[in-house]
Amino acid sequence: MSTHYDNPKQCLEKIVESASAKFNESIDIAVNLGIDSRKSEEQVRGTVVLPKGVGKDIKVAVFAQGKHLSEAEKAGADIIGGEDLVEEIKKGKKLDIDWCITTPDFMAKITPIAKVLGAKGLMPNPKFGTVTPNVEEAIRTIKSGKVKFRTDKNGIIHGKLGNIKFSVDDLLENLKAFLKVIKNNKPVSVKGVYFKSIFLNSTMGKAYKISKVEDIV
Repeated sequence: MSTHYDNPKQCLEKIVESASAKFNESIDIAVNLGIDSRKSEEQVRGTVVLPKGVGKDIKVAVFAQGKHLSEAEKAGADIIGGEDLVEEIKKGKKLDIDWCITTPDFMAKITPIAKVLGAKGLMPNPKFGTVTPNVEEAIRTIKSGKVKFRTDKNGIIHGKLGNIKFSVDDLLENLKAFLKVIKNNKPVSVKGVYFKSIFLNSTMGKAYKISKVEDIV
């Protein structure tokens, strides 16, 4: 049973105040959209840069060659490599990362590991800004708090806004940024109510429903 709050700030205050786990709980969001998830044209997916970050280090791997490798190292990439790295992954090397970036001229060379990366949602994609010649800029943007989102089979987008160590104002700013991008990605074929419901909770806490979505978006 969830509790309803008209004011999103009040909702976040309650969640932070009531968090009682001995670890640093994340603040999670579930956005139920009025889409038909069976239709490919009504799938909602994209990326958003949370203005206050995600509350953890975001790990990035870069597949490239030449000058782009030194640019990636300079920008703070966690794993850097070319064809040698592709071969290591083909042989079973595990990637403990959140994002993969490659350059347009190297894209064809990661084809042999496309299934491996795709299964983990790591395959570079121009739509996500992860196939780019501007490697340094891409790394810095991602590490500043860029996250991916997509609807599941029930038309719900799950995400994280930070953790209980964040100030309520910072969580609220992340919430607004997250919902704004989802709103901007509304499929043209969707009619009627788009935001059906929004729930917030900490990792171990109860869910709170925001009643007045229009006050946020």
